[in-house]
Amino acid sequence: MRLYAVVAAGWFRRYATYRVATAAGAFTNTVFGFIMAYTYVALWDERPHLGGYDVSDALTYVWLGQSLLMACAMMGGGFEDELIERIRTGDIAVDLYRPADLQLWWLAGDLGRAAFQLLGRGVVPMAIGALAFDLALPGSPLPWLAFAVAVVLGVLVSFAIRYVVALLAFWLMDGVGVMQLIRLMGLFFSGMILPLNIFPGALGEVARALPWSSLLQIPADVLLGKRTGWDLVGAYAFQAGWAVALLGAGRVLQTLATRRVVVQGG
Repeated sequence: MRLYAVVAAGWFRRYATYRVATAAGAFTNTVFGFIMAYTYVALWDERPHLGGYDVSDALTYVWLGQSLLMACAMMGGGFEDELIERIRTGDIAVDLYRPADLQLWWLAGDLGRAAFQLLGRGVVPMAIGALAFDLALPGSPLPWLAFAVAVVLGVLVSFAIRYVVALLAFWLMDGVGVMQLIRLMGLFFSGMILPLNIFPGALGEVARALPWSSLLQIPADVLLGKRTGWDLVGAYAFQAGWAVALLGAGRVLQTLATRRVVVQGG
């Protein structure tokens, strides 16, 4: 496990070197946070308790979304493009020769990346949002701890989705198009555009049952105190279930892909 800890730390340092890009990204997240915040204010003025949120809850949701956007790689910026390119060029064969598990290697790296993005591009927008608006942030440490667990599980689900899609490049030879489609679905079904709680009828039920709800909707509800007691346990079980299922699917695809590389390579 020490190897994977070193990989995670290395990826953290790798992203930390891009200081200007990180500052620009934090600025961009903050700008979009203000745009969405005022949009939400207008919407909640018309419907004060939409989706079970009051306006403070809704504003908190906006800034949480901006804080988690890059940590969960909802718009890209993770390992997936690099992995797809390595598959396309054949450099993946070098990765398979490493004395390390392919999935765990990329997972460790993505966890290091997510940790940096949460600190480098998540804290500043959240702090500015808290200064500019009346956010519904908890004053005790336990909700924050529960939120941290939900975020970690959300990052695992995010990684698992992107890993499965990236491995499809073994068969598609270019998985960029599929990855772009998955990112668009992720933005919508994570609740980044609008909270999934306000989706009507069957659409809402389906959206909340998909794995992308683990990325933002569930962590936000945990921090806002909408998930407590057994409901909180159920939320964790939902996230963990999707993480295990998707990581298992990635493991199966990895095994099939490895055999494909061996066959193609003779």
